[in-house]
Amino acid sequence: MQIDEIQIATGENSFQTAEFEPNDKTIDYETNKNLSYADIISIFNGLNVISEFYDVMSVATVTPIGICAVALGKTLLEAVTSAMDSNPIDFLSSTVVLSNEVDSETAKLLKDTHIIVAPKFTKNAIDYLDAHDVCYVIVKTPLKEYKKYLSNQILETPLGTLRQAPNQSELNKESFKVLSKVKPTVEQIEDAVFAWKVAKHVKSRAIVIVKDLKTNAVAQGLQAASIEYALDYSCDGSKEAILACDMGITIHDLNVAAQGRISVLIIPTVTKDIIAQADKFNMSVITTGFSNISY
Repeated sequence: MQIDEIQIATGENSFQTAEFEPNDKTIDYETNKNLSYADIISIFNGLNVISEFYDVMSVATVTPIGICAVALGKTLLEAVTSAMDSNPIDFLSSTVVLSNEVDSETAKLLKDTHIIVAPKFTKNAIDYLDAHDVCYVIVKTPLKEYKKYLSNQILETPLGTLRQAPNQSELNKESFKVLSKVKPTVEQIEDAVFAWKVAKHVKSRAIVIVKDLKTNAVAQGLQAASIEYALDYSCDGSKEAILACDMGITIHDLNVAAQGRISVLIIPTVTKDIIAQADKFNMSVITTGFSNISY
């Protein structure tokens, strides 16, 4: 089914109606089933984060609320397995967005998820998914070009119409600095960059814990104590891991991270007392020079 006209969709609740239509910034895609309001939001969330990793084997599991897990791998199947391990509870109910072609083996692993989104599917994968009545979306526009299609965010309110340019931020080597005495390894820097790119698409206050290019915890949209929540979820996965935060942190936050045995922090900015305390814990601190707040 090609989306080339106004589509009527189910709204957030059964008593709400919704519709969407193509515009001059609509990507080229096809789907085998009608998509609901929530489905479109989920797919949008997933494509946003996967577009950061279009040139590697990457997988994101998402819901309309936000990102559940993100993982990279040497193969797509390895990335899927890592994402599943990262958040097995939400995996089955999530929309899974992948950066590369889905084969029949990967399709079999994903058949119980909500929607599968990828640039390509092999014929055997399509036949298998059709036979099992699984919803899939083929994104024909190259993921490398996806960000060109991002439009201003618009929110109609009784107070007026809000418009905001899309977040096109990129890490800058001039502002990307290591300020602690302990310097991160090359592998830790790779994990830190990965964590920051994921956090960019997570609702604030975003806390993302990463190790070996896999999210071990994603905390988002919490009023307070988000670091504690992420560490509790990550459990032993926080040992020698990287923690990315889209906002500044306090001494208390740093102490909590140290108790969770976090090795590296990547945050927008930092104060001298935070650096001094991090040095006491032999923790590396990386600053990016800008925040990535997302409401």
